Amino acid sequence: MALIKAVNLHKVFILEIGVKKETVDQDIKGKMQTLREYIDVTKSITVLSGIDFSIEEGDYIVIMGPSGSGKTTLLNMLSAIDIPTKGTVHINDQLTRNLSDNKLANIRYKYIGFDFQNFYFLEELSVRHNIASPLVMQEEDESMIIERVNEIAEQLGICDLLDKYPKQCSGGQKQKIALARALVTHPKIIVADEPTGNLDSNNANMLMQIFDELNHKGKTILMVTHDCWIASYAKKVLYFKDGKIVETLVRKDGISKEEFFLEVLDLNSKHN
Repeated sequence: MALIKAVNLHKVFILEIGVKKETVDQDIKGKMQTLREYIDVTKSITVLSGIDFSIEEGDYIVIMGPSGSGKTTLLNMLSAIDIPTKGTVHINDQLTRNLSDNKLANIRYKYIGFDFQNFYFLEELSVRHNIASPLVMQEEDESMIIERVNEIAEQLGICDLLDKYPKQCSGGQKQKIALARALVTHPKIIVADEPTGNLDSNNANMLMQIFDELNHKGKTILMVTHDCWIASYAKKVLYFKDGKIVETLVRKDGISKEEFFLEVLDLNSKHN
């Protein structure tokens, strides 16, 4: 059974645009004047078009593609942050369409850990309380929260940061804190949107080694990135363009990360 399965996904955004219309006419004295009025015009933008997707337990899938191609929108559909215009998404065999907000929140809490590029920390709270926030929101037992936070902080080597505040931490430290928050609920899947986008190469490689270790231990990873080197850590790369998956690259058994990196480079060059 797939952890996430999507069938025939479409997403269309409807935009209302104010268009200025000008006309020239005479006033009652015969003087020419310009008349201006604004007209509401509705425009539809198709972001996803007929996507079929599945991710199994233990998979490590990266979605690549140019900016504006719909990668983040697809990630939001697959993780039940947003609802598709057409098509279905199942998470752990549960159909997400028509579920209440509370039920969707429970599904996300139980199965998905989110790792965002921009962190979205609560700056007035300590690192400890930021990591604990998903558990607190679900009103988990206090002793369990303390145990989980200490466990994940030790795993990621950030115990010395727990009593600091986010603004006191470096970019690399913040990314580890964000990952700890994603892992603290023991989710089935880590969903990461450009997790290395704000990091230098050393911190990016350090973070990707952590993702690699997590996947080797059985954690399922779904990631969006622009970076071919980051994508080469994955088992499968989906190239996304104009709202569609245009090509899939699967890492063959025995292929090194360096060799797969060259294949990802070729894939990226082919579609750019």
